[in-house]
Formats: sequence, C-alpha cells, structure tokens
Amino acid sequence: MATIRQEGAPRRPGLGRLDVVALDGPDLDALAGFYSELTGWPIVRKDEDWYQLGRPDTGGATLAFQLAPDHRPPVWPSDDRPQQLHLDFVVDDLDEGERHVLAIGGRKAETQPGEGFRVFLDPAGHPFCLVTE
Repeated sequence: MATIRQEGAPRRPGLGRLDVVALDGPDLDALAGFYSELTGWPIVRKDEDWYQLGRPDTGGATLAFQLAPDHRPPVWPSDDRPQQLHLDFVVDDLDEGERHVLAIGGRKAETQPGEGFRVFLDPAGHPFCLVTE
C-alpha cells in the first residue's frame, strides 16, 4: 500500500519522470496526425506499430501512439467500456478550441458534464478535454 506524504514532510526525489503517454489505436496516421495538429508538435518517429510526437518547447513528456488493430474505443460516460485515462489541453478560448478540434477530425462528446471545459473524442474514440485555467 502506498504511503501518502504528509504536508510539510520532506520531499523525496521520485524514482523516474514521466516521458511518454501512449494511446492505442487502429490508424496511427489519423491518431498521430490529429494530436500533432491539436498540439502543434511534430511527428518525430514513425515505426510500423509506434508513432511519437516531439515537444519542441520543453522537451517534457510527449504523446505516442501504439498500433492496436482490434482497438475498441471507450464508451464515455459508461461502465461498459470505461475510459482508462483522458488528457486535458488548456486553451485560451473554448469556442475557438472547439472549432479547431472539429476541423481536424475530433468529435464533441454527447455528454458535457460541466462548464469551463468541453469533452471531445479523438479519431480512435479516446475522450479528451479542452479546459480553461
């Protein structure tokens, strides 16, 4: 069982740093192209079963895409095939962000549970959000 660090306790260095978040999908060109357009990050690696974006700004964690020919997208919101994770992207303007997402092939989710953010689905059906700070 994990131990929760108490407030004020000295911080220990982590074991590692987050490098890549990988999403499964049946069409790597569509999925990597979509997120490249969304983030402005170039596709820097194209293997038969793995594509990866590069972060020219900070060199921090990036996104990758792993071939999964039998990928079944999550159903959101649902417990039948729940999302395993979702990504949040900070935007200055939700309406402008929505127009951009729709123009590059994203779909707006039917369920919108709150204000200050919007839920979308990428070309493989993974949910993600546009949020304002």
